Amino acid sequence: MELSVIIPHIEALIFASDKPLTNEEILELVNSALAFIEDRATQQQVDAAIEGIKEKYSAEFYAFELRQIGGGWQFLTKKEYHKTVAQLNGDKFLKRLSTAALETLAIIAYKQPITKSEIESIRGVNCDYAVQKLLEKDLVIISGRNEDAVGKPLIYATSKSFMDYFGINSADDLPKISEVLMEELVQATNVQEAEENMETTDTVESDAPEQEIITNEDATEKALSVNENGDIVEGENDSNPADEKTEN
Repeated sequence: MELSVIIPHIEALIFASDKPLTNEEILELVNSALAFIEDRATQQQVDAAIEGIKEKYSAEFYAFELRQIGGGWQFLTKKEYHKTVAQLNGDKFLKRLSTAALETLAIIAYKQPITKSEIESIRGVNCDYAVQKLLEKDLVIISGRNEDAVGKPLIYATSKSFMDYFGINSADDLPKISEVLMEELVQATNVQEAEENMETTDTVESDAPEQEIITNEDATEKALSVNENGDIVEGENDSNPADEKTEN
């Protein structure tokens, strides 16, 4: 089957789907739709078609692009247009997780699979409410039980919705903790350097000699005049040129 035949059907499927579609799902749907028994699409053709579509919409004059998230493909608007698209959703994007929920979610994301007692040992506080909120928002799921632990506690892991929301395919795509710590170190260093530069500037300004400001009174006191012998001497000059009279 020619790629020129496959590509428009793949674009239509990804565009109409309300969830990311994997390569295997796309292959099955395309073959079911076209129903060409003798000329069925292959997985290699679907993979090549998807790469072609991805390259096509990466051009700058398209406001959206084809991205792989949650293990499948979706059309998403590019980040440059986030503020524009957000106008359509009002306060939907303004709802944020609490600090406790974010901390709990971060622990689950990096330590999954993990039990609630293990989460609490890391945070140092009870996290029943935070875990419940994350379950309600479908950001985490109960992936099973720890059969080796006493009481066989529940095990928590991030959900597919979590990966969709953050635009990643798996937990392996999360930024490494060392990278996050290094970025925070760089930011702290920049702030410290800025403060040191400000202190240096203040010191230089305070050490600079004060400039003498000469007022009109000072100028009057230091005015120069000529005595009767024609010598220039320093003295007061209270006369105003406007008051001087010209002798005829």
